[in-house]
Amino acid sequence: MFIAGANFTLHYKALHGNLKSLFKDREFLFYSGVILFSILAIATELRFYIYNSIFTALRYASFQVVSIATTTGFVTADYDVWPAFSKSVLLILMFIGGCAGSTGGAIKNIRVLLLIKQAYREFRKLIHPQAVSPIRLGDKVVSEDVMRNITGFFFLYIFIFVISSFVMTILGLDIVSAMASVAATLGNVGPGLGLVGPVQTYAFIPPLGKIVLTLCMLLGRLEIYTVLILVVPEFWRK
Repeated sequence: MFIAGANFTLHYKALHGNLKSLFKDREFLFYSGVILFSILAIATELRFYIYNSIFTALRYASFQVVSIATTTGFVTADYDVWPAFSKSVLLILMFIGGCAGSTGGAIKNIRVLLLIKQAYREFRKLIHPQAVSPIRLGDKVVSEDVMRNITGFFFLYIFIFVISSFVMTILGLDIVSAMASVAATLGNVGPGLGLVGPVQTYAFIPPLGKIVLTLCMLLGRLEIYTVLILVVPEFWRK
């Protein structure tokens, strides 16, 4: 699951002897760091509240974190009974997803990393208003066009998440189940939290809710722009 969540271009380079590419790729390092931190954070909490053995806690935390982060969707434990912090970490991972050029869905690590860099740049500009601070990814400067595209994608993603979650609450789901169902389908994760948790199904959701979540899956899998462009009149009008 971890391998499938990484950029396949890196696998190609590694298989051809360029193992250094793995450790030079900023997205892969960020992706690995997010997963490692999440595993250790959740395992620590599970050790104190759920399991008596740190190895058992690490085993369950590792599988669930990697499965959720790579949007694979397999489960080996009912993480819905885990403490709130662990569930919060898993919910955040549903938004981050895998790397660009991988089988993973959701926002993707590269976008999250660049958004963090942009936030840091804006904070730095408050201190140094006249400074020219291009956003870099490794040795390459990221163009402003790319950053606008990423920012637009992020706000569209969050906007769809908020509206869809609101619709699900109207249909009778509690706020946790509504948000988790949308996050899980928009990121193409599968299991969510609450009524759509790892030992539950989506069968009870009303037909309208199933349509909304189906659209979320399509939008998430096709990266939003591909679907939305089809409904823009300028695209299909002669």
